[in-house]
Amino acid sequence: MPPEGSSVPLRPPKLGTVNPVLLGLLSGILGLAVGVFGVVAYMSSQRHRRELAEVDEPALSEGAAEILGVLGRAYIVVDGIDGVVRASPGAYAFGLVRGHTLMQDEVLALTARVRRDGVIEDQFVELHRGALNQTSLILQLRVAPIAEEYILILADDRTEATRTEEMRNDFVANVSHELKTPVGAISLLAEAIDGAAADEEAVRRFAKRMNKEAVRLAALVQDIIELSRLQGADMVDHAEPVDINELVSHAVEANRLPAENRNITLVVGGTAENPVFADGPMLTTAFRNLIDNAIRYSPEGSQVGVGIRSRDGLAQITVTDRGPGIPAEDQERVFERFYRLDSARSRNTGGNGLGLSIVKHVVSNHGGEVSLWSQPGQGSTFTVRLPEMDTAELDEQAELPPRTPGAPAPANKE
Repeated sequence: MPPEGSSVPLRPPKLGTVNPVLLGLLSGILGLAVGVFGVVAYMSSQRHRRELAEVDEPALSEGAAEILGVLGRAYIVVDGIDGVVRASPGAYAFGLVRGHTLMQDEVLALTARVRRDGVIEDQFVELHRGALNQTSLILQLRVAPIAEEYILILADDRTEATRTEEMRNDFVANVSHELKTPVGAISLLAEAIDGAAADEEAVRRFAKRMNKEAVRLAALVQDIIELSRLQGADMVDHAEPVDINELVSHAVEANRLPAENRNITLVVGGTAENPVFADGPMLTTAFRNLIDNAIRYSPEGSQVGVGIRSRDGLAQITVTDRGPGIPAEDQERVFERFYRLDSARSRNTGGNGLGLSIVKHVVSNHGGEVSLWSQPGQGSTFTVRLPEMDTAELDEQAELPPRTPGAPAPANKE
């Protein structure tokens, strides 16, 4: 120890030593500053992203979107680089849009032209669909510039309307031709008969030709009237249980003479077990047209087969010919009015393109269906299927009193 009364010098602190309390305080302040800076940076980033998103969204108000939704048309809104920013479900269903991309080159060409010229475009486009482009869709497109750089595309499906218009044009053209031919022939033959009045053999020959043209004209007019009546009927008016075997037999006999004139043999086989609730004359007309069609397109000296059978509660009637056959792409259209696969051949055979259309309407009116199997060079088979009546239906029908045609049906018994 130092002597009493002497002073002890203080030891200075070592350099580089930091107070632990001060160090903790500084670390806390620094961490808080870093945290605050991170929060501020995150909020700034989110605000910037929202601003970018608002710029990218189309300048369409909710009211405008609602208006587009009730137009009854599919719609698409694209930006300046043809990116899809808004589209209706119909646009996807038509195959115009996939994801955010316009899929059809025809539509892209329209949007480019509207963007360049600033003029509204209206155009019909035919779009091929399916993996093998076997079907087509006809759309009416209206393309217009809206809301700065955006383009609005409205699409309306006109496939059925276009097809109906084509059928109407075919109807007018074919009726005009079919009526003009026999009328003109009858007029010329009448003049020939007048000029050859002294030649008995010539008069007979011209009269025979005139009769043939008159029959053709009457058949055409009758078919037009029959088809018009069938299209206006929702349900058969004079239906009753009928024997389908008997109806087919009547139809075969009605075609016996035309078949003999072309040396064609009609072969009938099979029977249906139960009756069908139907308008007998209407069904007879349908079967007669089917057999007549087979005779017209079969080569001379061949056979036309008519088969009848019951299967799964249906009466099934088949008519098979040995004709040239029908390509797959034309098989759906043969039931259209005045559609003929070969117009020149149809004129030679006397067909007018209405027979199969009448068949389809009659069978549909009876709750049945008609189908076609055919291959070029192997002939065709038309099959009609109609619902047969079961025992319960026959008993119920027997209990009902006879109904006057046109009178309302009796009420069901409780």
